[in-house]
Amino acid sequence: MTEAWQEDASYQPIPYPERFDYPDAEMIARAGAFHAAMKKRHTVREFSDRPVPREVIETCLLTAGLAPNGANRQPWHFAVLGPGEKRRLIRQKAEAEEREFYAGRAGREWLDALKPLGTDPAKPFLETAPWLIVVFAQRYDLSPDGEKRKNYYVTESVGIACGFLVTALHNAGLVSLTHTPSPMGFLNQICGRPENEKPLMIVVAGHPAADATIPKEALNKKSLEEMASFF
Repeated sequence: MTEAWQEDASYQPIPYPERFDYPDAEMIARAGAFHAAMKKRHTVREFSDRPVPREVIETCLLTAGLAPNGANRQPWHFAVLGPGEKRRLIRQKAEAEEREFYAGRAGREWLDALKPLGTDPAKPFLETAPWLIVVFAQRYDLSPDGEKRKNYYVTESVGIACGFLVTALHNAGLVSLTHTPSPMGFLNQICGRPENEKPLMIVVAGHPAADATIPKEALNKKSLEEMASFF
């Protein structure tokens, strides 16, 4: 029986484009290999200024754009900044917010949770790394005549796209850092983005510095039993 919504002319299904049909043993092996590769991904805060070709970032963004999203609205925009004055302004604004955060706005419990990670108000990576990607969530779209068009599951959709982006950067051989100064409204002004877009995070991308470190605490991951239930 055909559902009424499937009879609408706007719904035009096409065959599923590719089927892999891996044997069980190969699926297990591929899943294990990918898990091993992703275990090597680490957030870093010390970046090299070594250049990264723009094409690498462009391709990683195209990968991010493949993320599943509500009603295929693709409610994201990526403002990509190389070195320059805008980067200096972003660092200035972000560090000002971070100083207030660490001065007590965050609350003692939150600050205590951050201590093992060694974070502080200084964010030199915002200028040092070759690329900053400011991720905006589009709460609604505007038609050519200015009419609002609602987007759906915006935060969830953009969050998944950010996951795709971080994974793509790692796969390309780069490191990344997700940075979320709060509040982030200054990013709209610096990046020239409209009011229907809300900044969600800054993804810093590049190569690690020669003396880059990671906090030992970052190696502590939940076990499968702790994070999953099977029924």
